Amino acid sequence: MIRTNETEAPAGQADRAPRILVVDDVADNRDILTRRLVRRGFEVVEAAGGHEALRQIETAGFDVVLLDIMMPDLSGNEVLRHIRERFASTELPVIMVTAKSQSEDVVESLNLGANDYVTKPVDFAVAIARINSQLETKKANENTLHSKRSLEARTEELNRTLSDRELALRTETSRRQVSEEKLHFLAYHDSLTELLNRQGFRDALHHAIDEMPVHDLEPALLFIDLDGFKTVNDLFGHAMGDRLLCAVGERIRALVPPHFHIARLGGDEFAVITRFSAQPEASMEMAEMLVRELGKPFVVEGTQLNIGASCGVARASHFSSDLDGLIKGADLAMYHAKSNGRGGAVLFEARMLQEQEEKRQLESDLRLAVQHSRFELFYQPLIDIGSRRITGFEALIRWPHPTRGLMSPEIFIPLAEETGLINQLGAWVLREACNEAKTWPEHIKVAVNLSPLQFESPSLLPTLINALAASGLEAKRLELEITESALLGNEGKNVQTLQAIRELGVRVSMDDFGTGYSSLAYLKNFQFDKIKIDRRFVQGLESNVSDAAIVEAIINLSRNIGVGTTAEGIETESQLKAVIGQGCMEGQGYLFSRPLTARDARDFITRFLAARQA
Repeated sequence: MIRTNETEAPAGQADRAPRILVVDDVADNRDILTRRLVRRGFEVVEAAGGHEALRQIETAGFDVVLLDIMMPDLSGNEVLRHIRERFASTELPVIMVTAKSQSEDVVESLNLGANDYVTKPVDFAVAIARINSQLETKKANENTLHSKRSLEARTEELNRTLSDRELALRTETSRRQVSEEKLHFLAYHDSLTELLNRQGFRDALHHAIDEMPVHDLEPALLFIDLDGFKTVNDLFGHAMGDRLLCAVGERIRALVPPHFHIARLGGDEFAVITRFSAQPEASMEMAEMLVRELGKPFVVEGTQLNIGASCGVARASHFSSDLDGLIKGADLAMYHAKSNGRGGAVLFEARMLQEQEEKRQLESDLRLAVQHSRFELFYQPLIDIGSRRITGFEALIRWPHPTRGLMSPEIFIPLAEETGLINQLGAWVLREACNEAKTWPEHIKVAVNLSPLQFESPSLLPTLINALAASGLEAKRLELEITESALLGNEGKNVQTLQAIRELGVRVSMDDFGTGYSSLAYLKNFQFDKIKIDRRFVQGLESNVSDAAIVEAIINLSRNIGVGTTAEGIETESQLKAVIGQGCMEGQGYLFSRPLTARDARDFITRFLAARQA
């Protein structure tokens, strides 16, 4: 499928919109990238797998390929290998699209001839910058090749002229030498910051490792990733972001010794190659100093910009002079620094490789489980605490992992979001929950949790409609639970989505109220059906005055705006008595029941109804 937008073309491409091939087996991922690229003036062709991508490349010309690494029919790296058999990296740039956890695959991609990469979830600002960079480099290579051919033709012509043209020939030869020197510089340096680029960085690192036995100085690699750079791009534009990257490069250059190599690896990632006799202490001190100094404000064109940095450090001696292993180690350490809360420096440890391999295996298992629907829904009752009547069940997903046992969603849902599997998994949950709820008495509803990425997805409404239609469940018996964190960002768009859900007849509740960012504006602009009070407040009712006051405030607020409340995590009679006394309408927790299998939930309903009739 080809999509274009003739109203706008990228700078320097007014005569023809650049053609981009987007290759991804996940339709949502392709659709999001394609729509945003088309809006920027690119002509986009989509391919749903590796074989289709190769057929497209055989029959049509492209300027850049965005290639997903993990695909079921033919992996991105296999596709890349076929591409490089026909096209050099200067002829057809390939940018790999990968999850954060796929460093090993990225290394293989780069070794196979990938020009660059972006990570999932895709930061579009980074993606467009890398696409434009590859287009500019390709154009520069084409211009240089054209100039070189023209120069060669001119040289042949000059060689046939009279001897009085010898001076002109020498002048032209001199110009050619300057052009070749400039081309060599561009091949090994970043065009924006003039620091080493990825190829120049690899050459410098290889040289430093080779010299280690000669000078008795152990190299160490510092990977630096900027924190908050995307916010600068969003608020001030990409031109300001580029100037900030130049300022970051200049600050790093001013802070490290001149014989140390500095590189910009792409986007907001930088690297420093150090050489000290006292490792790792000296490199860790330098890393901590760089993090500290990069956290100080930058003033760019009179505007103060505040960002931070996270740094990973790896020693060459830990990898037996293995260049790719050293790069992978520094990258892993950097991601540990970011996961520790950002703004810090972390030294690589061997356990990180084991943790990464375990995560990689878990991701592979998760893909297989999603493909074959190897999950189970449990159902925890929702009780009208005044009448003690069952009002519904909350559907809770669990993963019966073949070796790890029954896994909680806290473990695998973040991984599903990171790998782009969440919409497929969420659609299964909705279908399964609606099918099961259809077997219950008509007054009993089912509540399903939505992740932030599901809420943002354009496939949400079609998924809801299909689940209701396939099951025959009345829309009013389905309730979607949305956390405060899912509502961050575009308030206008979020309210439109909430209203569209409501127009289907589906109920909407705000989950874990009071634990995230303030949602008072949404309570004003959208009528939720219910607010769920987080279990942390409920379980502190008996011992914490503040928790009791917060619960009372939430219930009073809900009553005043005409919204129901559910108290989560009720485990004792005294907690139940407390929330009843404060006017809460509905309860949920181990006091009533633990989460039940589908069969046990049906038995629970039967026993409950029989007890009420007795």
